[in-house]
Amino acid sequence: QVQLVESGGGLVQPGGSLRLSCAASVRIFSANTMGWYRQAPGKQRELVAMITRDGTTNYAESVKGRFTISRGNAKNTVYLQMNNLKPDDTAVYYCNAAFGTAEYWGQGNQVTVSS
Repeated sequence: QVQLVESGGGLVQPGGSLRLSCAASVRIFSANTMGWYRQAPGKQRELVAMITRDGTTNYAESVKGRFTISRGNAKNTVYLQMNNLKPDDTAVYYCNAAFGTAEYWGQGNQVTVSS
């Protein structure tokens, strides 16, 4: 069983920055993909950013140029650096890990962008 523990959310003003962290109980380089998803009230969960085993990244169009997904040197942590945050970024953010056909989720972390 893979456990994912998220941290780093909170309240920030528009234009501000936050960094989310996802600590995994296994080495994340063994995952096919690691990603961040988000779900706003009344909306479906959507992919925000993903990084593959070989380091390829992809982003939702709405966050390109503002968000960056990366893996930590500790080899079991993935980050989401979020810059120039907008009110539309307000959501619960979830870390995701895919190992073959198995998929795991973090508990979710609230990010609120408001003045």
